[in-house]
Amino acid sequence: MHPITRREFTLTVLSAAAGRGLAAEDPAGLSLARASEMIRAGSLTPTRLVEACLARIEMYNPKLNAYITVMRDSARAQARALDAEQKAGKLRGPLHGIPIALKDNIDTAGVRTTAASAVFDDRIPDEDAEVTRRLKAAGAVLIGKTNLHEFAMGGTSATSYYGPVRNPWSLSRNPGGSSGGSAAAVAAELCYGALGTDTGGSIRTPASFCAIVGLKPTYGLVSIRGIIPLTLSLDHCGPMTRTVADAAMMLNALAGYDRLDIASVEHAPEDYLAAAKQPASGFRLGILRAPYFDLLDADVSKAVEEAIGVLGKLTRSMTDAVLPSTRGIALGGETYAYHEELYSKMAGRYMIPTRRGLQNGANAKAADYVRGRWKLELLRRTIDDAFREFDLVVLPTRRRTPRTVDASIKREESEKIRNPELENTGQFNVYGIPAISVPCGFTSGGLPVGLMIAGPRFSEGKVLALAQAYERATEWHARKPPLLPDTPVPPLATTDEEKG
Repeated sequence: MHPITRREFTLTVLSAAAGRGLAAEDPAGLSLARASEMIRAGSLTPTRLVEACLARIEMYNPKLNAYITVMRDSARAQARALDAEQKAGKLRGPLHGIPIALKDNIDTAGVRTTAASAVFDDRIPDEDAEVTRRLKAAGAVLIGKTNLHEFAMGGTSATSYYGPVRNPWSLSRNPGGSSGGSAAAVAAELCYGALGTDTGGSIRTPASFCAIVGLKPTYGLVSIRGIIPLTLSLDHCGPMTRTVADAAMMLNALAGYDRLDIASVEHAPEDYLAAAKQPASGFRLGILRAPYFDLLDADVSKAVEEAIGVLGKLTRSMTDAVLPSTRGIALGGETYAYHEELYSKMAGRYMIPTRRGLQNGANAKAADYVRGRWKLELLRRTIDDAFREFDLVVLPTRRRTPRTVDASIKREESEKIRNPELENTGQFNVYGIPAISVPCGFTSGGLPVGLMIAGPRFSEGKVLALAQAYERATEWHARKPPLLPDTPVPPLATTDEEKG
């Protein structure tokens, strides 16, 4: 019997802690902000945080399928270098030594970036995306690349060449998409925060379904250069975390002008963590009733109405609100423009639902696209006018709770027409305004419900402040998924019947 090494001992302790649930001994259960404090105080090291996350990844990723690539060796090497900087008193900032995951459509130099597709199974970028570079410079440890809906073209993360992602709150359910792997990894404490992308709700939907915080910033505030596009005019990148303060800390590192990114806009630097501390008592809220409350699941309606009751006590006033229509803005041609050459050469390597979406884009008319772009530009120039009578708006993030993975796969392989009137998120990508989803309750079956808060362009500070005030007035963010080492993984259906 060989002597146990320090690393083996650490993994044994962490595994034991994980086996009891999310115990205090396991540093992976800390918030990003708390882990950062302990790094600064010297009571934790980057290596300890990395090993805690790797231990949980080893235990739970086989159940969740949250990661496509786990960057074990490079994460450990990064951590050792950051340990030395910590010991020398040279911390890079609040993200120093914090393990962060990246959605696998975000380029990482020397590490494959697949977009969850066989098309890019062997794609290894030469350069980091700008957001990757910013996180590294801030001292974050990149721990892995997370699974997603293929090419970010769906809302369930069930359509992936690497297999579907599962929801840590119920392994039979999808975690939302397209950033489902990022959300599952954050919720199950396989990292302290993650990056997602959001073109029609792909940060906020999985945040809602997995009971975490997901922020879509103002269009252009965070660079999307080096991110595989879905629809460039609607694409956003933002943080996914367990608390609002954690999201603000990540946004501080991510925000900034990138002149090589055609979507990037110049905006004066802000301290979003400080802005999140402003009082919410003076905010005037608009409640977006129609059509966003139509056809709500009963449990979703109950949770959201209770959340609005809490917000009413935290703010100055409430009124029913309306935002402009986004009808007539069809930009599918942008998606096909990126894929045209790839699709012509290897259509068979795309999954069936993705092929269907690309075929629809191929049929887009140039004149329709141009008219859509004109309307988009005017809407973004004038959207702030809609906020004259209120400062922020609130609404359910999603009207329904997630389907089973089986039902999602079946639906995506057979369905030809989406039902956009049931979506609550995509309009905010058209507006290009900041929107956050925060946990606001659970259904009778234990599935999470999310509340969305949005504001005019560059109002991230107010959005974060109201979200944090709500978070502090409630306890939903503190709940942990009922995920244990012996939790069984439901097999995928072998028949056409919908399970669940």
